[in-house]
Amino acid sequence: MIKVRFAPSPTGRLHVGNIFVAIQNWLFAKSQGGIFLLRLDDTDRERSKEELAQGIQEDLSWLGLRWDEFDRQSFRLKNYDLAAEKLKANGRLYPCYESAEELSLKRKTQLSQGKPPIYDRAALKLTKDDKERLEAQGHKPHWRFMLEGRDVRWGDLVRGPQHIDETSQSDPVLIREDGTYLYTLTSAVDDIDMSVTHIIRGNDHVTNTATQIQIFEALGAKAPHFAHLPLVTDASGEGLSKRLGSLSIGEMRKDGFDPLAITAYLAKIGTGDPVEPISSIEELAKGHDIGKFGKGSPRFDSQELLHLNAKILHKMSYEMALSRAKDLGIEDFPKPLWEAAQANLERLSDIKGWHKVCSDILTPHVTDEGYLKVALELLPPDPWNEKSWGIWTGSLKEKTGRKGKELFMPLRLALTGADHGPEMKLLLPLIGPAKVRARLMGQKA
Repeated sequence: MIKVRFAPSPTGRLHVGNIFVAIQNWLFAKSQGGIFLLRLDDTDRERSKEELAQGIQEDLSWLGLRWDEFDRQSFRLKNYDLAAEKLKANGRLYPCYESAEELSLKRKTQLSQGKPPIYDRAALKLTKDDKERLEAQGHKPHWRFMLEGRDVRWGDLVRGPQHIDETSQSDPVLIREDGTYLYTLTSAVDDIDMSVTHIIRGNDHVTNTATQIQIFEALGAKAPHFAHLPLVTDASGEGLSKRLGSLSIGEMRKDGFDPLAITAYLAKIGTGDPVEPISSIEELAKGHDIGKFGKGSPRFDSQELLHLNAKILHKMSYEMALSRAKDLGIEDFPKPLWEAAQANLERLSDIKGWHKVCSDILTPHVTDEGYLKVALELLPPDPWNEKSWGIWTGSLKEKTGRKGKELFMPLRLALTGADHGPEMKLLLPLIGPAKVRARLMGQKA
């Protein structure tokens, strides 16, 4: 059974970059009939927050990326203890006592001599007495994993055949001086225990992969398959900027973006496939092929997303729009208003403005008092329907000789306060005779 995992740290809310990775994991699992695991990397005691853990789960649920299994690394500390003891017992995990300052000085010396800044394994030369003396002086060890100096190879599902010469890498620290574990160890232990078959992540982790493969093997397990996705950039092709990196799903949600637009967009950028509107996230799993990604970075363009968002709204049913609006804290709005405004919406939150135009108090934008006075006199009798606007403007055209914008724009500005929007033949009955008369007279209504 294919199983993938998405393992965010609850130290912040989800944003464009990590949602891109989450979507590709989810789609890969669903396209293969596999399992999508959500695993919270919450071993950082100082930065991990429960409210952020809940926020991550809320964001994924809102996007439709529901998980089949759930776990937290903070539940599994004993498992990491056992793995660490196993690595110590077979000589692959060894204690080091250098301070951060000493290590920095070593690296500077190596660089000045034209040597690569690789840890020199000086700690392996320490005797038992040396270690006891250092610990008696208050020095606590950090623990490094001893790499085998060999070429580690794997077949990457995105990047193709890969290899890293581990003689060029420092032995990585797996346990800090305070006894806490680093991601490199905990992730491998979890992937083994949870039978993860495929690791799909950003290509900023490529250099970690050879090391993690050695950790898998040292723990007596076969490494999963790997797929390293290109990193998302902004529209100009620059690296994930601070602005884009902080574009959280929570902010996009509040801004009226639809979850289907976000998932459809991030599922397709970088694949060469067209970005098209969808009616359900399950549609995206059909024909999903992670091998379509190249090494080129997908470009996130907020205007393209907005355009896609509008297309999805233009096809959305009233019932779905109403449920989505409640999620945004928007009160109920009538179906005729949705049908009138739907074709003009970019974000669902835009419906607020048109609901206000029809139901709330509005200060009219008066540009021609004399013309509005004539318009008031020629208002058709109520009740109004979609034909009333045509009857009214037809009478005005005959009376004043006006046509085009000169005929329509002063009326639109007075009745809606905007120079564009839904068809006035649809809005006029929703605004109603009382508000229309008051606004034509320049009154708030």
